[in-house]
Amino acid sequence: MFNRGNSGAGNRGLIRVVIVDDITDTLENIKKLLAFEDQEFQVVGTAGNGRQAIDVVVDTQPDIVLMDINMPDMDGIEATRRISKAVPSAAVIIMSVQADTDYFKRAMLAGARSYLTKPVQLDELYNTIRAVYEQHESVRVREQAVKNVPIDMGRPALTEDSPRPGHVIAVYSPQGGAGCTTIATNLATGLMKKNIKVLLIDADIQFGDVGIFLKLQSASTLHDLVDKIDDLDTEFFDSIVATHESGLKVLLGPPKLELALEVEQTPNAVARIVEKVARHYDFVVVDCGTYLNESQLALFDVSTKIVLVANPTLPAIKNSRFMLDLFDRLNYMPDKTIFVLNQIEDERAQRQGRVTIPTETIEKHLKRKVEASIPTDQRSILSAVNKGVPAITLQRDRSKSPTKELVELADHLFSVLMNDSPEQVEEAPRNGQAKKPLIRLGGR
Repeated sequence: MFNRGNSGAGNRGLIRVVIVDDITDTLENIKKLLAFEDQEFQVVGTAGNGRQAIDVVVDTQPDIVLMDINMPDMDGIEATRRISKAVPSAAVIIMSVQADTDYFKRAMLAGARSYLTKPVQLDELYNTIRAVYEQHESVRVREQAVKNVPIDMGRPALTEDSPRPGHVIAVYSPQGGAGCTTIATNLATGLMKKNIKVLLIDADIQFGDVGIFLKLQSASTLHDLVDKIDDLDTEFFDSIVATHESGLKVLLGPPKLELALEVEQTPNAVARIVEKVARHYDFVVVDCGTYLNESQLALFDVSTKIVLVANPTLPAIKNSRFMLDLFDRLNYMPDKTIFVLNQIEDERAQRQGRVTIPTETIEKHLKRKVEASIPTDQRSILSAVNKGVPAITLQRDRSKSPTKELVELADHLFSVLMNDSPEQVEEAPRNGQAKKPLIRLGGR
């Protein structure tokens, strides 16, 4: 089954649709449903599997693709991923008989804009197509502009002349108040060494606190980059990025909620910005928001490492289990994730009777090692925030907690990602003394 419809050039007021489904009856039924509103929708092509779908979409350039998930040869998830790259102006709506949140998350990660459960209901079909079409308007306009505007040879585009490793480290917790911003700001600072370029991005779009933690303000923020992603140049990006007194480069989030909502209207905007600029830095540390959405999943996908942060509480561990299961289903390698326990109680607090879940119990439940345990010390953290500097900068004695554990976490990631020898790390032991292997950071 392979049918290419009319290109529809003379019907620009219509929403042009491609339908992809391996079951002929289902495909025909959806065509009939759309035919009831032939003044609004036009089916310009159909396909029976993912490979055919790619050809049809490239050929017809539709506005909307209705994509079944389970198909032979190539499934809908992989087809969506390829279509999103090949024809960004086409918005994909996934269809499946399984109302499974895992399918929905995988579809969003691949680039889909929405999800329909089969059998598809008439009103839901119409309303979903209309909503996705409107949401995708900015992408269609941008793609058309790119086709029509000649390349400006006078602008110094971001290039790969002197590429750096571009390791992206996403700091994320599914639980609010876990301390991600504290870890992200300290991790970025700890990664800063001689001749090492580090960028910190506040990707908690609506309620980011990086600017507060570092006492940074900027007239320009991430919001100013969204409509310039495709032709982003070095000079403009550098004008947007703020510089902390420590020398750390910081891309701040939108200062107003309405600007944050505008950013969220552009699919995968933050992930695309990260991909554009990453190779100009050795490390890009991304402070992520808690809400799990398309933008967040796209960030995970482009990340080299995900620092999954949890507090030693039952709700936090339950949510961490959910995220680890999701990462498994997304086929992430286990070593892509580093699990960090933050705000653990010290031995004195435990002796005073404060309830805490033992690390061994957490590891057994999650079937994952706790690779860093960072003690709670609200006094030092609050002091650092009030002064607008990371804790590891404020506390000069790096043998004391939590600075010790935060520095160890940064050094561990540096070592793993840069494959360095002790001599290459500025803070490495001297006089030929071997560097201790970091099997578990921060102890127990």
